[in-house]
Amino acid sequence: MPLEEDLIAQGIWPLCGVDEAGRGPLAGPVVAAAVIMNPKCPLRSLVRDSKRLSETQREKIFGMLANSNEVYIGISMVDAATIDEINILKSTLMAMGEAVSKLAISPACALVDGNVPPLLNCRCITVVKGDATEPSISAASIVAKVTRDRYMGKLDELYPGYGFSVHKGYPTKAHMEAIYRLGPSQIHRRSFRGVS
Repeated sequence: MPLEEDLIAQGIWPLCGVDEAGRGPLAGPVVAAAVIMNPKCPLRSLVRDSKRLSETQREKIFGMLANSNEVYIGISMVDAATIDEINILKSTLMAMGEAVSKLAISPACALVDGNVPPLLNCRCITVVKGDATEPSISAASIVAKVTRDRYMGKLDELYPGYGFSVHKGYPTKAHMEAIYRLGPSQIHRRSFRGVS
């Protein structure tokens, strides 16, 4: 039984899952999402780790989550300049904390993917690879990934030539060649190896 189901059975509720997208890219923000799903919500059986879903599947499930009255979502982004200033770990934890604070209802407990807890106003349990085992973290991973991918598509229009809509800022060969050819853009993380 997932830890989440055990906590719900103990009466610990509301409970949110928290995950991020975009720690590894050389450009763009890190995005965190916090998701609360009603214990009886049928979407609990649909969500999976975002990395195990196709883009089409992620988009479809994201739409279902966003339009469900049994789901609460909080999203936060921290930009490249802040990442350069305070580092990617602190930026990720900041985004996670802000995402939880944006939920319409306050959670009694947060299940956070990874092994470093953000500072929250509720009980916090870290779960390594929780996006693969805990439904609410899986949902948060989908929301964070889709939100960030869509945002990188918009940044591709503002900063053409880098291919952000394709590689989403990750260090692919094409992206590295674009940085070499064009130089870093305003949304590149200058503190990351390979950018400057």
